[in-house]
Amino acid sequence: MRLLAVLRLRCPRCLEGRVFRRFVTMHDACPACGHVFEREPGYFVGAMYISYALAIPMYLLLVAILRSFMRGASDIAVLAAGLPLVCLAAPLLFRYSRVIWMHFDWVFDPGA
Repeated sequence: MRLLAVLRLRCPRCLEGRVFRRFVTMHDACPACGHVFEREPGYFVGAMYISYALAIPMYLLLVAILRSFMRGASDIAVLAAGLPLVCLAAPLLFRYSRVIWMHFDWVFDPGA
């Protein structure tokens, strides 16, 4: 159930309310249960680690795919070609890293 809530970008407490009101704009609190998403200043610093953990495998996968299409290109050219593709995924990484972080935090410290 929690995994589905993460995939659907839902609240870590009620698993129903939407976390984002627009593509990269978050609600301050859950519209369904009122849970405040940013517990304290700097709360989402942990989401940066999640974002990094998602971005590196994505980049390596893209480079592996590009390598098969760019057979004659140098390694640097293939690595450079993968960077803009990962940058295009940054808004999705932002959204999912924040939601994953909130759910991770809720599992280990649900009452705060």
